[in-house]
Amino acid sequence: MTPERDKELARQGRTVAIVIAVAFTLWLIINAVGGRLGLPAEYAFLFDFAALGAMTWALIVAVRIRRERKR
Repeated sequence: MTPERDKELARQGRTVAIVIAVAFTLWLIINAVGGRLGLPAEYAFLFDFAALGAMTWALIVAVRIRRERKR
């Protein structure tokens, strides 16, 4: 693997880590605040699905990074 490709994969790994951290943090905050403000359940499901989408994206990219490093 070339040094440039290794740097690119490291950058993608950092991006995945940031997405995971931000998604979980926002999800926790929104659930806590939403419960206190009495937001309807539809909003809770919306934020749950947004967090699931972020986690799915992160998993797919992480698997791609792992496969690329194995090559």
